[in-house]
Amino acid sequence: MTARKIVPVILSGGSGTRLWPMSRPEMPKQMLALTANETMLQLTAGRAQGERYAAPIVVANARHADLVEQQLADAGATPQALILEPAGRNTAPAIALAAIAAGGGGDALLVMPSDHVIGDVAAFHAAIEAAMPLVAQGWLVTFGIAPDSPETGYGWIQIGDELKPGVNRVARFVEKPPLDKAQSMLASGDHAWNGGIFLFLADAYLEALAQFDPGILTATQEAMDKARTEGTRIYPDAVAFAASPDDSIDYAVMEKADRVAVVPVDMGWNDVGSWDALHAISDTDSDGNAHRSQGDGAVLAIDTRNCFVRSDGVRVSLVGVEDLIVVASGNDVLIMPRGRSQEVKKLIEAMKATSAG
Repeated sequence: MTARKIVPVILSGGSGTRLWPMSRPEMPKQMLALTANETMLQLTAGRAQGERYAAPIVVANARHADLVEQQLADAGATPQALILEPAGRNTAPAIALAAIAAGGGGDALLVMPSDHVIGDVAAFHAAIEAAMPLVAQGWLVTFGIAPDSPETGYGWIQIGDELKPGVNRVARFVEKPPLDKAQSMLASGDHAWNGGIFLFLADAYLEALAQFDPGILTATQEAMDKARTEGTRIYPDAVAFAASPDDSIDYAVMEKADRVAVVPVDMGWNDVGSWDALHAISDTDSDGNAHRSQGDGAVLAIDTRNCFVRSDGVRVSLVGVEDLIVVASGNDVLIMPRGRSQEVKKLIEAMKATSAG
């Protein structure tokens, strides 16, 4: 018997404002070459290519259609369907659109955010193979990231009884915890981060939606029934899709379903959720600096330590400073101390207030 093909489902709807000024609504972080010469979308598509994998289904914001198609073509990963959401409705409806586009049957869907880093792709593939026997039986599988810090910005998964080697039942999902709870979960050794990567049969997911959040299933099915198609592009009906509840897959399905498994895996995962996170996974020089420039941008650093500098145009020159994040893009320059990059959202809010005023 030949091995079941896996359909990669790439979720590319995010706006990525935490990496402003390079990431913007019209050019979100998955479209940027942040960690390698390829963009994060291209790297994601590249993790699921070869005989085992079918052509991907990509769910994206309609305004990014041309960008997504161009980047995937450049990476040799032409999608079988590009589903263009008329509005953002979170991950549960987005995945439902993909499951319906896949035919809603026995195809295995590998759901991946488009803007994460995985350093050890071989470990990721091994985790996928470990999960597939249970997936074939209708289990919903998530991948638990081996935690290395008491992270309060992620959801966590408590790892339950072993179902087969390398695969465990999910004991419970934990929402983003306070620091003391995160510290105790890290120390316990039986928790993992929820990385938002899933593997299940299309029909198993749609059946779970029918049971636990039927409003999403009804709205997405109607949106796809009335969809407009242009080649591989699918435009779900905007009115029908707007009626869908705005829910994550975790809330809508994973926390409620019974047969939910987790594959704990240490695969060099990072969601690159901030400039500090990108600095942490970047190559540094002997002074701890991570400098990278694109186009005409150049970085000149003298007597500078532990700084992260990015430029896509202007020259950035530093003398006698340390522990700074400096990002120059277009007409915007961001400067902040390392360790405070989560506060970029304060800048975005202030700029919105200024423009609104």
